[in-house]
Amino acid sequence: MLKLPPILTQTTAMACLRDLGAALGAQPAEVVVDAQALTRFDSAALAVLLALRREAIKLKKTFTTVGLPVRLTDLARLYGIDELLPDCGLPPVK
Repeated sequence: MLKLPPILTQTTAMACLRDLGAALGAQPAEVVVDAQALTRFDSAALAVLLALRREAIKLKKTFTTVGLPVRLTDLARLYGIDELLPDCGLPPVK
């Protein structure tokens, strides 16, 4: 499982993507990104999630998320990309 940091904004997005992207290959066939620790974020968090999803698909792996904050889910819905970030079961974090 890949874990997002508590803060994921435009300033931290590249480092986060670099770190999580490097760990992606070692993940099992189903890549799960845990967002439960995420407390401060902007739209860059969606860009990181979409980039990780693209890389997982290139590696022929499935991609799901867990614990996305409600505000981030709402932002994904607003942009029309919520279906690209499926949640594997935990309720959204408020």
